[in-house]
Amino acid sequence: MSKIRKVIKFHCNGKSNLFISKYLSLSRNTVKKYISLFKVSGYRLDYIAEKTDAELEAIFVGNTAEQVNPKLEKLYSFFPQMERQLKSVGATVQQQWELYFAANPDGVRSSQFRVHFKNWSNRVNPVMHIQHKSGDKMYVDYAGKKLSIVDENTGEIKEVEFFVAILGASQYTYGEGSMSQQKEDFVNSVENAMRYFGGTPAAIVPDNLKSAVIKSSRFEPTINETLADLAEHYETTILPARVYKPRDKSLVEGAVKILYRRIYVHLKNRTFFNLEQLNEAIWELLDLHNRKKLTGRPYSRYELFLEDEKDKLRPLPLERFQIKYHSFATVMQNGHVLNSQDKNYYSVPYQYIRKKVKLLYTQSVVEVYYKYNRIAIHQRSNKAYVYTTNAEHLASTHQFVADWSATRFIDWANSIDPCVGEFIIKIIENRNHPEQAFKSCLGVLTFEKKVGRIRLINACKRALDFKIYNFKTIQNILENNLDSIDEDKDLNQDLPEHQNIRGKNYYE
Repeated sequence: MSKIRKVIKFHCNGKSNLFISKYLSLSRNTVKKYISLFKVSGYRLDYIAEKTDAELEAIFVGNTAEQVNPKLEKLYSFFPQMERQLKSVGATVQQQWELYFAANPDGVRSSQFRVHFKNWSNRVNPVMHIQHKSGDKMYVDYAGKKLSIVDENTGEIKEVEFFVAILGASQYTYGEGSMSQQKEDFVNSVENAMRYFGGTPAAIVPDNLKSAVIKSSRFEPTINETLADLAEHYETTILPARVYKPRDKSLVEGAVKILYRRIYVHLKNRTFFNLEQLNEAIWELLDLHNRKKLTGRPYSRYELFLEDEKDKLRPLPLERFQIKYHSFATVMQNGHVLNSQDKNYYSVPYQYIRKKVKLLYTQSVVEVYYKYNRIAIHQRSNKAYVYTTNAEHLASTHQFVADWSATRFIDWANSIDPCVGEFIIKIIENRNHPEQAFKSCLGVLTFEKKVGRIRLINACKRALDFKIYNFKTIQNILENNLDSIDEDKDLNQDLPEHQNIRGKNYYE
């Protein structure tokens, strides 16, 4: 205020504006402004000298001239609608000035138009300096202050992260509680935000947290693979904010500050026992926030979103994104790979035996890749130590083994002879598990090609008489030609009489 007094004093003493500007280190426009306001006020120098600093501020800094000037009133009333139009792709400040000047021929020129718009924009929202296009970017971040829930059984207080997403053009905001900032929770929150907005933006702008960016860089940051998969699923892209460049994400940081006042205050004295209860309360307060009129504007975030931005978002895919996990494994000799997380085995084509492959799996599907080519896909099994096999993947010999079953061996044996079928049934029944008997059954039935059908039938008949049911019994009968003995011959016939036979008296 002392400089204002000196400007007026020098002016009344006949000093030039240039002298006053250089002597007091003020711009010539500022000097001209103070002198003009002094002349308009009609006050004398001694009256100004008696005024306090607060009274001088009301006269010279209180923007009274702008409020009185009808030309500036028209100009500033044009800016809210102009700001909305600038969010459309292709809209420029020059085009808006031409529209303004066509309706107000006595209005300000292009250069002054830009200066006044910049001043108005800074006063209405001093943080936002970037002109955001509708449907272009969605900014995401976590709030510094955490919320909490209480375990109903133990009474333990668990901290909860607060996730915030905001659309650049309309400032339409989404928030939710999340148990952590790990990539699974982060990706799920980003997807929930897009589902809340009902569309996909052209780009997602996260901070440089590890769940989003593995390695930061000014020119080409390395995006977390899971977040990149999400972007591919929703046909969008990831544009991480630059490190130590807070203006890149100033919009979402400003939203976080506002939500501290409009959400945290109402939740801090309430108790929630699970994440669902907390989020329901957050979304109720969030709806009030989005429907509240913006500062200095006759519309709310929600109205701006519906009118200007909703139709610019891309349609959502029908299916939600499923997080993909990956691991590496070597194909075993039996043509299967191990998913180490579930301890399950999945088949691949036999040509890839002993090859190193990559497994990509979601909650429902397991995919196997070799050198970027998918070679197998299976439904994911939740049971440990289970083999999931596609018969087409197996070699011909393996396919034969894969088709082994008790029914198949019994039908095969009955096609030779009913007694062979009966013997095979006995082998299977005398094992704890049918599969234990399959090799024995196979060995018995292959004797048909080695010794012929008749000999195998006779061997099975004799083995049934012995009541010994295994492969070894049939093998011994055939090797010792016991199958060829005539069963009708009397094995108990009397021995012939001759001198070498001792009588019963010999043993008395």
